[in-house]
Amino acid sequence: MQEAVEKQSILENVDIGVGTWAWGDRLVWGFGRGYSIEDVHQAFDASIAAGINLFDTAEVYGQGRSEQLLGEFLKTTNQQVKIATKFMPYPWRLTKGSLTRALKGSLQRLGVAQVDLYQIHQALPPVNVETWMAALSGVVHAGLAREVGVSNYDRSWTQRAYDALAREGIHLASNQVEYSLIHRDVEKNGLLKQCQDLGVRLIAYSPLGMGLLTGKYTPDNPPTGIRGGRYSRRFLESMTPLLTLIKRIGSDHAGKTPAQVALNWVICKGALPIPGAKNLAQAEQNGGAVGWRLTDDEVAALDEASDKLAI
Repeated sequence: MQEAVEKQSILENVDIGVGTWAWGDRLVWGFGRGYSIEDVHQAFDASIAAGINLFDTAEVYGQGRSEQLLGEFLKTTNQQVKIATKFMPYPWRLTKGSLTRALKGSLQRLGVAQVDLYQIHQALPPVNVETWMAALSGVVHAGLAREVGVSNYDRSWTQRAYDALAREGIHLASNQVEYSLIHRDVEKNGLLKQCQDLGVRLIAYSPLGMGLLTGKYTPDNPPTGIRGGRYSRRFLESMTPLLTLIKRIGSDHAGKTPAQVALNWVICKGALPIPGAKNLAQAEQNGGAVGWRLTDDEVAALDEASDKLAI
């Protein structure tokens, strides 16, 4: 067990990654309407060029299309790429073998023999935490995954997952949850601190609030589709002071964009953001979020402004 705990994680010294939910997803992101395969391929290339080599996908993203696209792009680069994907514990998946079969399907779509990080996508009944951790242990021992993690686990389930894996001599590498300046539950409920205390990396998905922290949306120009229904006009109006502060701080750091400031805030909190990148411009912008840091006073000011949002 001690050897597993001391082993260097693939997430160590990684400041930022790329979330690939939008790659192939038509329902939420509108893949094929406004951006194409060529656009996301350019995003992949630009991310690699910016030194970002962690890509997070899942079997359910675009019903496997995200994994397929990532697999195609991997063939076009000789750079080392770290791949993270996820298993969805649907209620009809009742055995450890279902996880192994799902991972083999992901490996086939990705065109690789092993992923760097394999995660449980949700904490869903009826199968308990310990059964899935035993299954994750199995794929590590089989060489199908280097490390394993969870996603959307609360404090109780995170501890159970950590303990179950530790009994197998394996360290829980990560917990992937929603975290941004407009979704700070993991700070308030102690999950972020728990992960840090356990040496579990908190991976932050939707670190830009599904686009709201980029500054491109307003009460009169809200996001559309499923994303638009998540936020009220009152909430969008309450974001104005926060966005004004973000823009001012960005100007104090050689003209960093609102997105870059918001991502750097997540990094300063000790989490690993995985913003999406649907095109070249977004990938290049993500790259500009690293290599510098907000001051402690700036982080505190952003915290204060965030606390005033009309959640």
